[in-house]
Amino acid sequence: MDNNNIHRIKTDDREIILVGTAHVSRDSAELVEKVIEEERPDTVCVELCQSRYDAIMQKTDWEEMDILKIIRQKRTSLLLSQLIMASFQKKLAERFKINPGEEMIRAIKKAEETGARIVLADRDIRTTLKRTWQNMRFFRKLRFIFELISSLFIDEEISEEDIEKLKERDALELALQTFGKELPEIKATLIDERDLFLARSIDDAPGDKIVAIVGAGHVPGILKNLGRDTDLAALSEVPPKGVVGRFIGWGISLAVIGIIVAGFFHSGSEASLNMIKWWFLVNGTLAGLGALAVLAHPLTILASIAAAPLTSLNPMIAAGWVAGLTEAALKRPQVKDFMDLKTDIASVSGFWHNKITRILLLIVFVNIGSSIGTFLAIPLMMRFLN
Repeated sequence: MDNNNIHRIKTDDREIILVGTAHVSRDSAELVEKVIEEERPDTVCVELCQSRYDAIMQKTDWEEMDILKIIRQKRTSLLLSQLIMASFQKKLAERFKINPGEEMIRAIKKAEETGARIVLADRDIRTTLKRTWQNMRFFRKLRFIFELISSLFIDEEISEEDIEKLKERDALELALQTFGKELPEIKATLIDERDLFLARSIDDAPGDKIVAIVGAGHVPGILKNLGRDTDLAALSEVPPKGVVGRFIGWGISLAVIGIIVAGFFHSGSEASLNMIKWWFLVNGTLAGLGALAVLAHPLTILASIAAAPLTSLNPMIAAGWVAGLTEAALKRPQVKDFMDLKTDIASVSGFWHNKITRILLLIVFVNIGSSIGTFLAIPLMMRFLN
């Protein structure tokens, strides 16, 4: 079979057939079926983890989600990222009348038909997103969140020809190189680490003939890393928050308290009170504006204003979490919101009106407002040090 998206790697005792695909492409879906049917492999590896497998095979229902538990476990940013990425993929899928991950679904079904083993070769998506977030600096995180949310409002015309061009190796490698220069932390965890993980999973797959179905962007990295002794356990760990991150969090808290105390001894109690006033005013106002931006309940806006100056002094708590829990209590999501989530994420209006995604956006906006307020309040407070 002659195809630029098919790569054969032969050793003395086995053969690996690597198939590069575009995740929203009819041609890719048809190609994987044809390869598996003709090759009759012992094992089919797919670029999926268990949670993504459950999602595309529709084995996980959004109705089972507990939004309050997600907020308490500090997993809102992770869930919002997953929903926005699912939204983008769903838009493409609806435009080209094909399900997201259709080539993976067909690969799994064809493997079952031919009696091949199925290996979920990718790293868990939650681990990937957590490692990505952990490796990003504060302002990179703000930029990432901004670009992620703004992507909801971008509706560029993408042709099917553009989708198919994603399978041209040279163009894709160039795009990844550019992407890596802009946000190297993201490329390292989203692309490079997963290339290593996928290559090792394919190496470890049982059988003499393996067909591996992966996104075209991973093909160069997988080819480079096949046969490499990669520690999958190390790549599956979420590193603890670094000493620098903890130091910055508590350092800001101590700095604010120190400035207020210094103001009292240096410039008197009036200066110290003015510092406290500006700290509460700036921090609370910007957090409240974040809640207002998503048209939160008036009590949620007040809770955001009251919480932000206090939570900004404690890195263990965030104003957005207080706002999210308050909003969830006042406007508790109904069964309909969970059931509609799959369709609502496909449009800006749906994303905006669904109570679940609205709460997630609220948490992000309030946290951003509070963070900006912290950095603006400190220089304003220092003006009173005479």
